[in-house]
Amino acid sequence: MSQIITKENFIEAKYDVFKKFHQQLAVITCGSIEDFRCMTIGWGAMGNVWGHPGSAITVYVNPARYTFGYMQEKDYFTVCFFPEEYRNDVMTIGTKSGRDCDKVALTSLTPKALENGVGFEQAELTFVCKKLYGGQFELEKTPEPIRSGIYARFEPHYFYIGSVTDAFGEVK
Repeated sequence: MSQIITKENFIEAKYDVFKKFHQQLAVITCGSIEDFRCMTIGWGAMGNVWGHPGSAITVYVNPARYTFGYMQEKDYFTVCFFPEEYRNDVMTIGTKSGRDCDKVALTSLTPKALENGVGFEQAELTFVCKKLYGGQFELEKTPEPIRSGIYARFEPHYFYIGSVTDAFGEVK
């Protein structure tokens, strides 16, 4: 049985927020349909912060990513979740850089203009988020296994907390 997701019902919708980023394919976008960047993400969280009305989504972006500059500049971002059949397309978005090519053109994904961003026709669930806060993890405050593991190779990630301003799609 599937459930249609809207701005009005996404908080009460029946989906496992702990599995969305962990087990499903996700892409963030920022910008307008004329000029946007996107990237695959595997780290994220859904919840509430500061008693803000509605809900919030937190995403994590490494500053080496081409999308990072837009995440710093733009007020909105989208989080799009895709069904398994688009795995290869989402992996292409995650392994190619927009610095080097039009990576969306290498996929079967179709970007679509949203009121405050860009989504994809093929996404089964999309959240539009207005940035509330962002910052960078402090290397000296991360656990040692993370410091000597992930951050031995990369600069620490930035996190962006966004208030969900719109949501649409279908959960099966």
